[in-house]
Amino acid sequence: MKDLTPNLSDLDPIEIASRDEIQALQLERLKWSLRHAYDNVPMYKQRFDAAGVHPDDLTSLEDLARFPFTYKDDLRANYPFGLSAVARDQLMRIHASSGTTGKPTVVVYTKNDIEVWSDVLARSLRASGLRAGDIVHNAYGYGLFTGGLGAHYGIERLGATVVPMGGGQTEKQVGLITDFQPQGIMVTPSYMLNILEGFHKAGLDPRESSLQVGVFGAEPWTNAMRLEVEEAFDMHAVDIYGLSEIIGPGVANECVETKDGLHIWEDHFYPEIIDPETGEVLEDGQEGELVFTTLTKEGMPMIRYRTRDLTRLLPGTARSMRRMEKITGRSDDMIILRGVNVFPTQIEEQVMTTEGLAPYFQIELVKSGRMDAMRVHVEAESGADKTAASKKLMKQIKDMVGISTEVVVGGPGSVARSQGKAVRVVDNRDKG
Repeated sequence: MKDLTPNLSDLDPIEIASRDEIQALQLERLKWSLRHAYDNVPMYKQRFDAAGVHPDDLTSLEDLARFPFTYKDDLRANYPFGLSAVARDQLMRIHASSGTTGKPTVVVYTKNDIEVWSDVLARSLRASGLRAGDIVHNAYGYGLFTGGLGAHYGIERLGATVVPMGGGQTEKQVGLITDFQPQGIMVTPSYMLNILEGFHKAGLDPRESSLQVGVFGAEPWTNAMRLEVEEAFDMHAVDIYGLSEIIGPGVANECVETKDGLHIWEDHFYPEIIDPETGEVLEDGQEGELVFTTLTKEGMPMIRYRTRDLTRLLPGTARSMRRMEKITGRSDDMIILRGVNVFPTQIEEQVMTTEGLAPYFQIELVKSGRMDAMRVHVEAESGADKTAASKKLMKQIKDMVGISTEVVVGGPGSVARSQGKAVRVVDNRDKG
C-alpha cells in the first residue's frame, strides 16, 4: 500500500495545537453554545431551569456534567423544527432520518453549519490520506440521509473531484471505478464487500484497481473486516464517524498513518464518556456511552447528546485531539442472550476468521422452547466444506463470545446484501 501520511504543513493548526490551547478554545465555545441553546430553544431553557443550572454556571469544562442530557426521543417530540435555534429564513438545509420506528428525527443547518461540516469532512479526508486533485467515488446514499451530501461537500472542500454515485447498482459502481480511476472511495463497509463481490463477478482483480484508500462509516465494523478489504484491494481502509444529530459524517476520523482509533475534531464537538446506566461521567480510558455537545452549531445546538455508541476516550497520537476507539456496538443494539451481552461486531470478528466462509452474515434471534436462541446465517466460499466451516464457527463463537449458536451455512449469495447500512440482526422471536 502507498504511504499516504500527510505533511504537517497541510494540517489545520488546531489539529496539532497544545492541549491547553484546545481546552481554552473548547471552554470559550462551550459557553457560547450553552447560552445559544438556552436563549433560543425552549426545551433547553426548560431543562436547564428544571435542573437548576444556567449557562453562566459553566466556568470550567468539568462543569458541563451538571447540565442535563439530550435524547433521540427529544428530537421526535419536537418534530419537525422545535429544536431549531434560528429563524426559519436562516436555514440552508434540512436532513432527516428514515423514521422507520416512528417520527423521523429532523436536523437543520445554517450556512455556517454547512461550512463547518464541509471543513471537518475535508479534514477527515485529508487524515485518511486523500488530497486535492484526487478523484473520490462517493457511494453513500444521497437524499435526507446525511452521508451522501455530507461526503460530497467535504470532497469538494478538500479540492478533490467527486463522483456522486450514491448507493446500489453494484455492477455500475464497479464499472465507474474501473473507468474513472478514483484514488478514494466513501461507502459503508458492508457495501464495500458487495463492491468486492462485483469485481470478482466481472472477472476483475480488485488489487489492480486505482483505489488507494477507502473511508468507511455509518455502521460499526471490525479490524478483521479492515484487513479483509485492505488485502483484497491493496488499499488503506480507515474509519470515519458521525451522526446526523451532531452534524453528520466527519465528527471524528482515523489517521491513515496510525489507524489506532478516531481523532475527534474537538474544536467543534466536545466528547464525554458516561456510564450508560447511571449517567456518571467516566475518566478517559474507561469504556462507556459516548456523549457529544456541539461547540459551534447554530441551527440546532446539541447539549450532551447521548449517542448510545459504546467506546472509550484515549490520548491523541497522530493529532493532539483525543481519540475514540472503534465503536464496539450500541447500547440499544446489544443482544442479551441467556445473560450474556453480545454485539454483532463480535460475531463478525469470528466469521471473518473462519476458513471457508465469505465475509457476509446475518444474525437471527429465535425462540427455542421458552428460551431465546441465536441463529447465525453465513455463506460458504465456492468449494468449501460447509459442515467443517459450520462446526468451526460454532466453536469459535462459543470459545470467544461465550454463547452457543446454531450456524446455517448457505451457498454463495444466500445472505441478503445491503445497499447501504447492513441489517445485521433480524428478530423473529415473536414468530416462533
